Amino acid sequence: MKLGIVGLPQCGKKTIFNALTGARGSKSDDSPARKDTKMATVMVFDERVEFLSNIYHPKKTTFARVEYLLPSEIHGTPADKSRAGLWNQVRPCDALLLVLRNFSSPGGAQPNPEKDYWDLEEEMILADLVVAENRIERLERDRKRGKKEQTEEYDLLISCKKILEEGEPIRSDEKLASHPLLKGFTFLSGKPALVILNNEDEDEALPAWHRRPDGVDLMVVRGRLEQDIASLSPDEAEEFIEAYHVTESALDRIIRRSYALLNRISFFTVGPDEVRAWPIPAGTSALDAAGSVHSDIQKGFIRAEVVSFEDLKKYGGFQEAKKAGQVRLEGKEYIIQDGDIAHFRFNA
Repeated sequence: MKLGIVGLPQCGKKTIFNALTGARGSKSDDSPARKDTKMATVMVFDERVEFLSNIYHPKKTTFARVEYLLPSEIHGTPADKSRAGLWNQVRPCDALLLVLRNFSSPGGAQPNPEKDYWDLEEEMILADLVVAENRIERLERDRKRGKKEQTEEYDLLISCKKILEEGEPIRSDEKLASHPLLKGFTFLSGKPALVILNNEDEDEALPAWHRRPDGVDLMVVRGRLEQDIASLSPDEAEEFIEAYHVTESALDRIIRRSYALLNRISFFTVGPDEVRAWPIPAGTSALDAAGSVHSDIQKGFIRAEVVSFEDLKKYGGFQEAKKAGQVRLEGKEYIIQDGDIAHFRFNA
């Protein structure tokens, strides 16, 4: 799961990035294609993985991971080609974290996060409109040359163009935003978005919004405070946590909200070699879940032995749950549930 962190200049994107990636001692990769772009992978802490690891004592324990991408500064005008290139850095991401300044700047400028949000939304809509129009023009040229018509793609893009021209994001039409034929266009305004209000250290409240966006989740993060806490030792951090009423790290809150935003769940595989969490979209079949473990397991899939985490925890292990009749044999159409422990039978 990859999340892109974007926002207007001076909104505290880097502070949020540092708070997220420093919370578990993660190190960022400062050497992607652009030297001013940062990427970091952080662990998704899950108590269930710890419990399973304590039972099986595997050689390796693997938690789920989340990638955070902090692109280079986005500035200029919507017509500026360099801006399109900068937005393109986050197009491959699964979702966007839109950081909004809700603190006074050094120059004394007062924050206006609601206006900043709609400015960002407009930029994404304009960038998507360029992509849609360019592809429509190419399809129309191909049609004139007698090439095979791609009618469904063309009709979908016309629908996208209409929505964008009305100033609405593609995510406002759920079926359009998730249509498989449009996946390759990686429309910015079609991506799930989590709005992060970057507040002052003492401010825990969401600001009042006159026009709250539909289908977009909002949350408060005190970025500078969280960055400071993430850089301290556990003993030093404890004082800040108590003083500022920090009940849960920004990282864990954002991961939880991101999982909900992207409709993600986790299933587990266990054994003496490895205990591992596998993040998948909710509604994934056993066959496709097997493929996330290994393509050979998917190809040779026979059955999945499945037990819920709660039942395994109750009986103390997979074999014990099996003796108690709590392990089920499921076919390829079975929908994996959050917390399932699965053992896949397959022909090698």
